[in-house]
Amino acid sequence: MKQLMTLVVLLVSLSVFSQNERIDSLTIQLAYQNQDSSKVDTSLMLIKELYKAEDYKKATLFVNQTSKLSKQINYTKGLAGSNYFRALIFANQNDYYNAIDNYNKSRNYYLQIRDTLGVAKVSNSIGLLEIKRGNYAKGLKNSLSAIAIFEKRNLKSELSTAYNNLAEAYYKTNQIDKAIDFNFKALEIRKQTSDRSGIKLSTKNIADLYSIRKEHRKAIEYYENVLEILNPETDQDLRGEILPKLGSEYLRFNEYEKASMYLVEGLKYNRKQDNKEGLLRALNAIGNLNLQKKKVKLAELQLNEAYDIAQKIDNKTELLENYKLHVALDSTRGYYQNAFFWQNKYYDLKEELSKTDQPKFPTDIKSLDLTNNEENAIFLNIENNKPANVSWLNNPILIYGLIIAILFLSTLLLLNFLKSKKQKITIAKQVEKLEQEQVRNEAILEQTHYLEEVNQVKDKLFSIVSHDLKDSISSIKAFLDLLKEDSISKEEFDELIPELSENANNASSLLFNLLNWSKSQMQNLEPKPVLFNIQDVFHTKMALVEQKVEDKRIVFIDESQRDFVYADKSMVEIVIQNLITNAVKFSRTGDVITVSNQDVDGKALICIEDTGVGISRENIDKLFNANKNFTTVGTKNEKGTGLGLTIAKDLVELNEGKIWVESTQNVGSKFFIELPKAASQA
Repeated sequence: MKQLMTLVVLLVSLSVFSQNERIDSLTIQLAYQNQDSSKVDTSLMLIKELYKAEDYKKATLFVNQTSKLSKQINYTKGLAGSNYFRALIFANQNDYYNAIDNYNKSRNYYLQIRDTLGVAKVSNSIGLLEIKRGNYAKGLKNSLSAIAIFEKRNLKSELSTAYNNLAEAYYKTNQIDKAIDFNFKALEIRKQTSDRSGIKLSTKNIADLYSIRKEHRKAIEYYENVLEILNPETDQDLRGEILPKLGSEYLRFNEYEKASMYLVEGLKYNRKQDNKEGLLRALNAIGNLNLQKKKVKLAELQLNEAYDIAQKIDNKTELLENYKLHVALDSTRGYYQNAFFWQNKYYDLKEELSKTDQPKFPTDIKSLDLTNNEENAIFLNIENNKPANVSWLNNPILIYGLIIAILFLSTLLLLNFLKSKKQKITIAKQVEKLEQEQVRNEAILEQTHYLEEVNQVKDKLFSIVSHDLKDSISSIKAFLDLLKEDSISKEEFDELIPELSENANNASSLLFNLLNWSKSQMQNLEPKPVLFNIQDVFHTKMALVEQKVEDKRIVFIDESQRDFVYADKSMVEIVIQNLITNAVKFSRTGDVITVSNQDVDGKALICIEDTGVGISRENIDKLFNANKNFTTVGTKNEKGTGLGLTIAKDLVELNEGKIWVESTQNVGSKFFIELPKAASQA
């Protein structure tokens, strides 16, 4: 290992020495040259070496001097080159506007001298800059225009950069197949040029893209290829990134031994390097592993640590993954209220990321014409240095030469037109494919939203079942436990049978309504309205709480009257039962509950009133908001989930109705429901 390190240091020293030697040699050569185009060419070579050495300050000094000399001697190639290097320096300093300005000047100069390769190099650099700024349409247009020239001349270094630009642009616009294709092209060129850094980067990118495309075996293959060629001294951050990713890929196939090997190594490695990004990724992945292996306590510690790191470094992608794993963790432990909390945070962050990271798809890409400048149409003016008394019209050689030049230019223009037409056809096909892929992506996004909606419905339904069925089923179980343990006699049990039957009927009725409601929820939340007598619903639901009313010695007043409502009966039954149950829950001994209904402006106005504990002003706004997750215990410590009124609001609004509350603390509450009495005339 020591010998290897010594060799690396020696090679680096030789490289630096060689580079410094070239710079010194060019500087000396420049000092003895005359003020002509040769001096400009030498200066441009020196600027190139200084730029490679990242000595931007000295490079800028020579750029300014070279530009000044080029203007003095009217050397267009020198102006093009000096502006190009000035733009490169501005781009490295993240000065976008000055970089673009100098790139455009350089391209115009190259167009004047018909230097197609120079225009291509400038266009590729512009493509790289625009793609980094997220202007994918401009970036693709410039890079696509340059690639044909680079391929024709087999310029491998330029091709490597151009292919990499296109791969990044296609990845940023969710065109994964094309991103993979261009990463493979970049990888092939980088292998030919022995560009080890480029090989590692392209191979890692291919692995990431295969993972996104869910081709996890291929992702594993390329992640392992990267690990084999990493330098332990110079590639520490890259190793810290790949180890947890590779472990996660094995975890997808339940290959726990290999997954554990890579994840544990990644965790230790990133802790040692204090690599927060890598540590976060490793903690999330190993937490997932331990969760799958039912090591819940260990998974909890790791996921909580990952949560803290994700918040500190503001890594929203890994924070989203952490929320999802916390949902699974708390669901496994039976902490459904906590799981619901994490699930809400997951969907909120997912929606935020979909808005901020949504790519702009390039749909109107036209290849640049690298032999002409449409905006300026610059042509060279050639001075006629012959005496005024000599007419070139009398010189047949000049005339024939002019005819040949015109024919030659016409041929070039025709070839350029045919080439441009071919490029336009190719790009039109690419645009058509982009549009098709965009349509497919939109369809996938729509399907994702639908699945999220169905999942939310499932969560709401589960919460209702756990909330409203709990009391009835718990009561039935208590009766059965008493009988099983011989704690009561048969005569005592016979006396309790009516109450047991009532609780069973309550649970059965509620379950029936919930199943009907959940069915409508799964069918895009569409109610099935019918005409029914609201008084019948009151009588049915009042009968279900008679035992609790007697236990609390509450006075129940029925002021309902026969009247018809046009709504989904199952949904309205759930709402009425919820409100009556809440009224009993928050009433004290001797309090009064009154149910009533009346016709107001052609609509049914339902009221459930109690003289119970009431609701404070600051808590009223929280009642119907699922995100607030607001709940309080009843007067006999009855518990709830805090979702009942939120669901009631959803059901009422689905039936074109309104629900609201008027309450005074320690005085009582009035819940009002307004529902239609006939179908709307829309």
